[in-house]
Amino acid sequence: MAAQSAVGVMFNTDRMVGDDLVAFGRRAEALGVDTIWVPELFGREPFAASAYLLSTTTAVRVATGIANVYARDGVAAAAGARTLAELSGGRFALGLGVSNAMLVGARGHGWEPPLAKLAKYLDEVMGAKLASPAPVDRPRVLVAAHGPKMVDLVAGRADGISTYLQTPAHTSTVRAALGPDQELNVTQMCLLCDEPTEARRLARKAVAFYIGLDYYQRAWARQGFEESDWVDGGSDRLVDTLVAWGDADQIIARLGEHRDAGATEMVVIPLNPQGGAEPHWPVLEAIIAP
Repeated sequence: MAAQSAVGVMFNTDRMVGDDLVAFGRRAEALGVDTIWVPELFGREPFAASAYLLSTTTAVRVATGIANVYARDGVAAAAGARTLAELSGGRFALGLGVSNAMLVGARGHGWEPPLAKLAKYLDEVMGAKLASPAPVDRPRVLVAAHGPKMVDLVAGRADGISTYLQTPAHTSTVRAALGPDQELNVTQMCLLCDEPTEARRLARKAVAFYIGLDYYQRAWARQGFEESDWVDGGSDRLVDTLVAWGDADQIIARLGEHRDAGATEMVVIPLNPQGGAEPHWPVLEAIIAP
């Protein structure tokens, strides 16, 4: 049994040296991955890393996932996206997000009300007047959004939405707000491990940073979770929702729930049970149709 496309992959490649990053991109492309999503953390600059991946592959789409709106102004983001789309034949997509107060503060910026910040930023990106050659098709702009106000804001200004650590019911709600034509990219952590105790141990480790973030807690509360679900590392109920673990068929079934709810692309985070700098290729091989 194999999942239908589209399938993206998101993985922190900052621990990979350059040759390994090239090998990662080419292997993902050969496997049939539709999009490589490049995070912005405190390692490689995501536009530069995207350019390198685009230059060493031939068909796969590359997207920032996500570029922090505090890290560069809207015109710079638009210029970077347009340049990469032009020079790659349209294979680049601009993924944006407001990040969170802790990470924004760590960059030396003051946190601003996220709705107002994002609205102004998207207006700058979409309205940027650039003198460089235009790509055949402008790069798509995809924005991380979970709450209803943020979803409504993005639906009117961008080409689609990306979600992270949410339920299939949330995917259905966002699809209804977006309508049928816009992209909805749903990120799902996946762990090929069918021993419950070990799977949940690894899953809790993977979501530990996010469990304590209040804006994720508010999103989960709207989906029926309670405060008791995010204490002591997260309840089994919450952890089992945030991380699709088990055998290949169980993981494919979870991805199918999101697809049935309206996901355009399932963006897989292939958690490696052994850790290390490499994604767990067997989970990707299991869910991508040959």
